[in-house]
Amino acid sequence: MGYEIDFLPVGEESSGGDAIALRYGNLHGPREEQTVIVIDGGYLDDGEALVEHIRKYYGTGIVDLVVSTHPDRDHINGLRVVLEQMTVKKLLMHLPWSHSTDMARAKMIFSLNARALRTELRDSLQGATDLEEVAKAQGVPIEEPFLDWTSDDGVLRILGPTEDYYRELLAEIIEPDSTQEAKKSWEAAIRHMLARMVPETLWTETLGEDGETSAKNNTSAICLVEVDGRKLLFTGDAGIPALGQALDVLEDESFQPGSLDFVQVPHHGSRRNVSPSLLDRLLGTKGETAVLGEAFVSAPKKNEKNKHPAKKTTNAFHRRGYPVYATQGRTIHHSYDAPSRAGYVPLSALPPGCVRSHVVRPNRWSASVGWSR
Repeated sequence: MGYEIDFLPVGEESSGGDAIALRYGNLHGPREEQTVIVIDGGYLDDGEALVEHIRKYYGTGIVDLVVSTHPDRDHINGLRVVLEQMTVKKLLMHLPWSHSTDMARAKMIFSLNARALRTELRDSLQGATDLEEVAKAQGVPIEEPFLDWTSDDGVLRILGPTEDYYRELLAEIIEPDSTQEAKKSWEAAIRHMLARMVPETLWTETLGEDGETSAKNNTSAICLVEVDGRKLLFTGDAGIPALGQALDVLEDESFQPGSLDFVQVPHHGSRRNVSPSLLDRLLGTKGETAVLGEAFVSAPKKNEKNKHPAKKTTNAFHRRGYPVYATQGRTIHHSYDAPSRAGYVPLSALPPGCVRSHVVRPNRWSASVGWSR
């Protein structure tokens, strides 16, 4: 059984997002022996590109599963187009108003006067409400992506969030702690100043242990796809606590660091979403000189402030045997036991800063990575 994964470019210039298509099964055989999945859809225009890509390269107008990791506009808006223009068998998305009376009340206020809500809360409700309405209109069944949700064939499962953790995050989204927000801003400024004073080497990294992201990002559904013994992890915009909980689940199943064949760098490579100790648990310790797997990041064309992706984040992945490949305005492709594609050429990983070249470990895995010209 083979698979192929496509990260489409999202946004223009310095804005980014996620729009991911994948399929697995007998990719050399008929459509009925394959499963097609979409994970996030970028902005509205990116949804159009996803539809065109799936029809052209997967040869189908049917999507077996659509996953909305969380309701940020750069992830959710394009999914409306996928649901409207393709036959979708099932949608995974969170319905926040079903888990919080405050969120249900906010949804009612939103329907009457959207401007009465904070921008972040309004945007979350807008994306989720619109997608739910389209799904209902198209007759697409909705299920929620909480821990232990598993596809019928057992290939895709959700590692987080748990329903209890999701409720905690909703409470924070509804009423954020202004004191904590101010503290985060101050700590971020200090970390940024200190990081500029310490150069990175293969063994010395400035990535911190105290990175924090928003509650909304931590609601991201974390997906693990296992095909023919190969593990593929999709992280959305999840941060350290959310990813840590997912790792707790994997470690209870004897997961070994470095056993992933493919991993999505969370939140477009933000330095706040990962830490050295988290990456040690996920990928292995720094100083790895063999390539253990590949990492993809959805990144905008421009990255003038080294934010998406952050160099210290991509360096940290490189140090642990996972070279990072970025969209940066192009579609990038990773595959195993899949047909070759005309027009796709080999892709170079983002260059690591002050890190030794990697050597491919023989017989570890066999896959191809490329991008469309």
